[in-house]
Amino acid sequence: MNAVEIEQAITSLANAAFDRENFPYDFLAAFGNKDITLKRLRAGVSNKSDLGGVLQTNNIHIAVAPLGAVTTTLTALRASPATTRYKAKFILATDGETLEAEELDSGDTIACTYPDFPDHFGFFLPLAGISIVRQIRDNAFDIRATSRLNRLYIELLKDNPDWGNAERRPEMNHFMARLIFCFFAEDTDIFRRSGLFTATVEQMSARDASNTHAVISEIFRAMNTAIDQRSQASLPRWADIFPYVNGGLFSGSVAVPCFSRIARSYLLHIGQLDWTQINPDIFGSMIQAVADDEERGALGMHYTSVPNILKVLNPLFLDDLREKLEEAGDNKLKLLNLRKRLARIRVFDPACGSGNFLVIAYKQLREIEHAINERRDEKGQKSDIPLTNFRGIELRGFSAEIARLALIIAEYQCNVRYLGQREALAVFLPLSQDNWITCGNALRLDWLSLCPPTGTRSKQATDDLFAPSLEHTPIDFENEGGETYICGNPPYKGSQSQDNEQKADLEAVFKGTHTNWKGVDYVGGWFLKAARYCQRTTASFAFVSTNSICQGKAVASLWPSILGTDLEICFAYTSFKWTNLASYNAGVTVVIVGVAPKNGLKKRLFVTAFDNSLETREVNYINAYLVSGPEIYVEPRNDNLSGLSSMAFGNMAIDGGFLSLTREEIEAANIPKDISARYIRKIYGAAEYIRGLNRYCLWVSDPDVEFATENQMLRNRLAQVQKFRRESKRPATRELADQPHRFGWTAQTGDEVITILPRILSERREYITVGQEPAGTLTTDQAYALYNAPLWNMAIIASRLHLVWIATVCGKLKTDFRYSNTLGWNTFPVPTLTEKNKADLIRCAEDILLAREAHFPATIADLYNPDTMPDNLRTAHDHNDEVLERIYIGRRFKNDTERLEKLFDLYTKMAVKQNKKTTSPAVD
Repeated sequence: MNAVEIEQAITSLANAAFDRENFPYDFLAAFGNKDITLKRLRAGVSNKSDLGGVLQTNNIHIAVAPLGAVTTTLTALRASPATTRYKAKFILATDGETLEAEELDSGDTIACTYPDFPDHFGFFLPLAGISIVRQIRDNAFDIRATSRLNRLYIELLKDNPDWGNAERRPEMNHFMARLIFCFFAEDTDIFRRSGLFTATVEQMSARDASNTHAVISEIFRAMNTAIDQRSQASLPRWADIFPYVNGGLFSGSVAVPCFSRIARSYLLHIGQLDWTQINPDIFGSMIQAVADDEERGALGMHYTSVPNILKVLNPLFLDDLREKLEEAGDNKLKLLNLRKRLARIRVFDPACGSGNFLVIAYKQLREIEHAINERRDEKGQKSDIPLTNFRGIELRGFSAEIARLALIIAEYQCNVRYLGQREALAVFLPLSQDNWITCGNALRLDWLSLCPPTGTRSKQATDDLFAPSLEHTPIDFENEGGETYICGNPPYKGSQSQDNEQKADLEAVFKGTHTNWKGVDYVGGWFLKAARYCQRTTASFAFVSTNSICQGKAVASLWPSILGTDLEICFAYTSFKWTNLASYNAGVTVVIVGVAPKNGLKKRLFVTAFDNSLETREVNYINAYLVSGPEIYVEPRNDNLSGLSSMAFGNMAIDGGFLSLTREEIEAANIPKDISARYIRKIYGAAEYIRGLNRYCLWVSDPDVEFATENQMLRNRLAQVQKFRRESKRPATRELADQPHRFGWTAQTGDEVITILPRILSERREYITVGQEPAGTLTTDQAYALYNAPLWNMAIIASRLHLVWIATVCGKLKTDFRYSNTLGWNTFPVPTLTEKNKADLIRCAEDILLAREAHFPATIADLYNPDTMPDNLRTAHDHNDEVLERIYIGRRFKNDTERLEKLFDLYTKMAVKQNKKTTSPAVD
């Protein structure tokens, strides 16, 4: 269940008659507990309460209290031994009239009347595994408003299916945006009378809703009619009392979809909410999913927290402004100059969604401006920061409309806060006709024409605030340009998930560059467009991106085109989870990268540790791998940089499966033991090695073919291989048909001791799961192998040092690490090893193997589960890390950032020393 669905369920529970016996189970059901879970609780199988209530382990202890004894019951729940023993996170007591609850870790509490507890539903969202931020927890209004608007939207489309088709959907979106404005305006005195819109609809529309659409249409017409033109407009008296809002919001068609009795009821309930509580940045990012059929299932999940947005905006420009504010002190001239600077700053989000980056940027600048005015003794000074300085591009029409509306609401709220209610109202209406958000494909538009860094000309203007922006004539900036900052959270789409249109977008953007755009994440298009903008101006930019853009082969392909010779990374956040309101802490792993013209100043690198603590470091350079160090790109190579043993992927059968055998097939064939021992080998791919699966194959050398085929089963198998290859459409495969006993490609003779590791490494495992198998074992192409390599090679591969290198330079396949012999192993920098170093590492590898053996028959998958990894195995790996790291720097590294810095420093020195590049393409 998502947050909106939970709110609906909780509201229904609160509105129903209180059922003392079933309340705990109904409450848990509202947070997504399944019937089987509730059945076990009811039966007492999983109910651990010692107070006659319901205690769900690791979740909540609930008790229904006698009338008037809620506080006493909550105290008993807190003191209950079972609450502690079974790790309840929440306690809740209610008697059907009042309700009290506490989150035990934080000590936060709520107390309210029973019918009002849905107002606090955000407090309980962790019960559904939903991670929340304090803005949502403390003010759940935005989710409740989104929930009700979603129900209204769906009901209206059900009764007006034509409004859901492609031709009329924009009209439906306009209508919803107008409603949102009306609800906000009637609760904030913009309509001069509290509840005016809702009350008028309730009084003037029939109970059967037959004329509700006509009533709303007349209200909209009134707000689009100037006061001096109303005598000719023939407006009904009840509509004429609405103010003139201006054609920017209500111009064009005033058509309204027909309402059913249910839809009318939904609308009136929405109007009863307290819209003074709206947060435009929160509400906008949630409501955008209402109008998107594909996203509605994720309704309420799109909220991006203010702290996360500020990770982009603060180092990009806000930190500098605050520093200048502190430097100015009470110097009125310096403060005036800073205020003038604020008024000329342009913020441009070319993937603005519902405008939350723009809204937060606007609010932050207004806050700094207010501080300046207070220090200059000019409190109440009208703002010099115009909304026209905040520009965006958004592909989806409804989101673009909500972005404009969110900025309008943000401006009004800031005026109320800093100027007062009366002054805010005086300057609010009529609304400006300016249209700051362009609806279109950002990768196909000219950013310089939409948001030029200097001058006052350009832009998009219209008589209808919500008309398609690309048809607009330019609107002017109010102020001369000063600084331009590009920011945002563009869409992530890996190369495998891009549709044809998105691929065409990237092809167009990267045309004329050396970048292999086919392997670039969709967000890469925004990086290159922003870089081109900055190369022609003095602007800076910062984007949130999947961390794949700074990992693997994409780095060497993409970043030279982005940085060129003029730009550099000025700040960066290394990988962290960009969480939202989805269940179970869902979130993508992202980085934030800021780019600016080269300036020789210190750069800031923000490093997120395993415990989510943040370390801020000032460094001279940040390279495209987000490591402190000069610009360098790791390229695949065929020879090993450090002189380590050669690594290759395993054998490829190309056999239609006929060279492969299961244990059951071998036993059923009743093959003589001497034949079996000679021609049937154990073979490992990644799955077999990790999960301990048994797989076998035929392995026949050229001199043995005649003897081997005397066995009927072997002869039949080879005949099937031959048939498969001859019928192949690939010429190269058909050429193999005359030697059916051979694998299509062989990497070994079959007599080697192998050091084996998977080609794809699970992100959850803390170490690379490398191992050693005895002579005679074979490998498939789903694994990499070193053949007859000294055991100290295994110790290097199993180290934390090697894992962080692989994670950085090799990249990922979905969420797992993609190992590469040419890009990861052959480039891995290792200091010159003494014989003692090698002996020490061999002992470390042996200790790891012995620690695994002690847990036989546990599989590698079992042993390397991070939640249950045996202590002796973890200790063996830790000792291996210590031995290797002391070879590098004489002590343990403090963290992965320090590891990478050393590795890149060593790689740079070794690559320069060799002073050569691979002349032939490397092959994985």
